[in-house]
Amino acid sequence: MSLISEFKTFALRGNVVDLAVGVVIGAAFGKIVTALVDNIIMPPIGYLIGGIDFSDWKWVLKAGDPTTKTAEVAVQYGVFINVLIQFVIIAFAIFLVVKAINRMTRREAAAPVTPPDVVVLQEIRDLLKADRQK
Repeated sequence: MSLISEFKTFALRGNVVDLAVGVVIGAAFGKIVTALVDNIIMPPIGYLIGGIDFSDWKWVLKAGDPTTKTAEVAVQYGVFINVLIQFVIIAFAIFLVVKAINRMTRREAAAPVTPPDVVVLQEIRDLLKADRQK
């Protein structure tokens, strides 16, 4: 089997395609969460703590110089705070999805289907009880 045909077999397996779809959807979900955090969640938090934008927080190690075109060297810990908040939001959203799936799975498992022979036996039992009570 040639290398190309082996790769084709590998690439077209269901698991690889499912993984690719998951990565694409995950990337899109990441953009949505980033927009949510940056544009909806962080402004009110910044307003509550005095109008501070976390993404502007940084520790400047070396200031930039426009005359020599030297870039600023800084530790941008505010961006890190934003990413941490995004992570918490994503983790919470995934937790809610998994919790909902588990709840649905438990409901399906909690309602077992009674086999037909047991149903017939239960009906016979109920009829015998009714005859005894007459």
